[in-house]
Amino acid sequence: MISFFNVSKIYPNGVRALQEVSLQIDKGEFVFIVGPSGAGKSTIVKLIFREELPTKGQIYIGGRSVIRMKSGEVPALRRRIGMVFQDFRLLPDRTVFENVAFAMKVICAGRSEITERVPQVLKLVGLGKRMDDYPPQLSGGEQQRAAIARALVNSPSIMIADEPTGNLDIDTSWEIMDCFQEISKRGTTVIIATHAKEIVDAMRQRVVALNCGEIVRDEHRGVYANAT
Repeated sequence: MISFFNVSKIYPNGVRALQEVSLQIDKGEFVFIVGPSGAGKSTIVKLIFREELPTKGQIYIGGRSVIRMKSGEVPALRRRIGMVFQDFRLLPDRTVFENVAFAMKVICAGRSEITERVPQVLKLVGLGKRMDDYPPQLSGGEQQRAAIARALVNSPSIMIADEPTGNLDIDTSWEIMDCFQEISKRGTTVIIATHAKEIVDAMRQRVVALNCGEIVRDEHRGVYANAT
């Protein structure tokens, strides 16, 4: 599904974010990417989404080279990837339904398809009764659920979350992780970059630990410990 071969990333300011990273993530895996701030977690996320390109090495997603991809092919790649961020990025003047529907309108989905699909996804994340509310009326956890629904509505094969529980209390964080587990059970590849040690330790999924741009540990049923 996702393959990194000897990938290095050096930003224009000279920061070396990744160094010779090789990584294979298979279809349907649930993977935590952990490590201290500046370890390279967000850079891996940006490279998968093709927000950045590597300085060296190759990246393949679904057998396609991200580097060799023409600019016109990038939107199709991104439609296969659902992105969830720490700060939700919802439109405050649109309802929950409209926020999620917007992701479908971007790919020119029909009105009947939107009307059918959006309520299904909102029900999946526990917001079936809040679709007519606006983001400011929701709790932080509910806003993150709406963001997950927006990322999920176009049935992506890959779901990526960058610090999705960073602004949430621990109980709400667990509710959000339950959403990701349910998404994973449906066959979606889930990749979560996080500092949430308690959650990582309890869930015992695959853990890829980074430090100074290098993979220092890659364990199935791993824990956060020793990630730094």
